[in-house]
Amino acid sequence: MDDLWVFGYGSLMWRPGFVYEEAVPGVLHGAHRSLCIYSWVHRGTQERPGLVLGLDRGGACRGMAFRVAGHRRAEVIAYLRAREQATLVYLEAERRVRLAETARRLVPAVTYLVDRTHEQYAGVLPLERQVDIVKGAVGQSGANPDYVLNTVSHLRELNIHDAGLEALSAHLADPAVQAG
Repeated sequence: MDDLWVFGYGSLMWRPGFVYEEAVPGVLHGAHRSLCIYSWVHRGTQERPGLVLGLDRGGACRGMAFRVAGHRRAEVIAYLRAREQATLVYLEAERRVRLAETARRLVPAVTYLVDRTHEQYAGVLPLERQVDIVKGAVGQSGANPDYVLNTVSHLRELNIHDAGLEALSAHLADPAVQAG
């Protein structure tokens, strides 16, 4: 059985939760990382939603591509579906990812795109609205501000700059920024 590639653009990049053979930085074209999903489970509730990342259409996204041994394919797909599909806000898809290696090869990778027709799709929200939503939301996986700040910290470690998340992080980390 052929090996499986999985593309992570958020917490999957540093906490994949599955066994893999190698992890390689990569770029997916045609979608971008966006804080565009109302979280009803992991970082909020239906009564007080949080915001989490999705891959939304357009642009490009730097992330990590994980190569999984073929014999683990079914196990890893089952794990990813349980983790990513709690409310079916993501569409499981196979997209071509350009690996950041000497050969710069393109590999087909499983990833999760936001379903723009789903009621949890938030779209593009102004920064002030993002701050209001994120700062008070808590879900099964913890506080929403922790999710954003942790994400930004890990993106920095991987030398990935996300201007939108950086701006939100500044507001969450330092309340004085909000007053300014």
